Amino acid sequence: MSQTAEIIVPGATLPGANAAKVTLAHGGGGKAMRDLVDQVFVRVFDNPELALLDDQARLPLDDLASHGDRLAFTTDSHVVDPLFFPGGDIGKLAVCGTVNDLAVGGARPLYLSCGVIIEEGVAIDTLRAIAASMAAAAQQARVAIVTGDTKVVEKGACDKVFINTAGIGVIRQGLELSAKLAQPGDKVLVNGLLGDHGAAILHARGDLALQTAIESDCAPLDDLIDALLAACPEVRFLRDATRGGVATVLNELAKASATGVELDEAALPIREEVKGFCELLGLDPLYLANEGKIVCVVAEAGVERALAALQAHPLGRRAAVIGTMAASRPGRVAMRTVFGGRRIVDMLSGEQLPRIC
Repeated sequence: MSQTAEIIVPGATLPGANAAKVTLAHGGGGKAMRDLVDQVFVRVFDNPELALLDDQARLPLDDLASHGDRLAFTTDSHVVDPLFFPGGDIGKLAVCGTVNDLAVGGARPLYLSCGVIIEEGVAIDTLRAIAASMAAAAQQARVAIVTGDTKVVEKGACDKVFINTAGIGVIRQGLELSAKLAQPGDKVLVNGLLGDHGAAILHARGDLALQTAIESDCAPLDDLIDALLAACPEVRFLRDATRGGVATVLNELAKASATGVELDEAALPIREEVKGFCELLGLDPLYLANEGKIVCVVAEAGVERALAALQAHPLGRRAAVIGTMAASRPGRVAMRTVFGGRRIVDMLSGEQLPRIC
């Protein structure tokens, strides 16, 4: 979080983090910016690498090498509307999304960066709440936010707050996870209820009146994935089902593996409330976003151990086997419906719900 030269106009005031709202002065590179960075972000994230406030974080190679033999590196941007929703907020979403992108590749997440673009006029207390949520999620996932940047833009140039997070992790030695490893006869599992994040966002926007609010499933999945991989070496593929939902992940899997996927609609773990509002709005729950769900492909010999490991974890209690990899219809996803018919589950065309993550 580097600084640039500050031009002080006589008689002008440059509010620090004690101001009620963000002003353009907070992005000017001077004292106001330093106060904002220090008091809102650095104090809450609280680790020695970040406290140096250099232009980069310097990470010990011997520590990285102790976790595995390959580096995993990912980045993600978060533009959710609204910023706060049942079960989460943009800060928690940013940390969990990046942690999960590392974990599904078999990596142990270790370090994150945090880049924040802030619209002029955003309340400082809003930033404090977002930063506190990021810190709590990072602590839960056992990662450190070690470097970052802030930018302030004129009112109307962005919608309140956008966050980019990049992450570094280390892949365990000898572990290989890939869609190309999937084979006919392998089983497809998920770790719980599908579509809750999309439902939570709709409810928070006021587009959906529910008697009982559904909370987002936003959560860091690294601990769940650790338990799964320890119990079941037969795991071939993992992917978090975010934008585009489970259907998109399965279509990407089918194409990459040149194998078909046969789903069983009766086995899909979906809340009745989610099914109901999807029918009402003409949506398909298979395409709804999740922020705490993974799709797993497991060799048949390891399915029982994989399912037991998932169900023993708080984030996997509703885990289920939802389908099978098949030699027929390579590259396609088909679903056996509850009525005994069969339908193709194609790649999502367009966007069901914009600004969900």
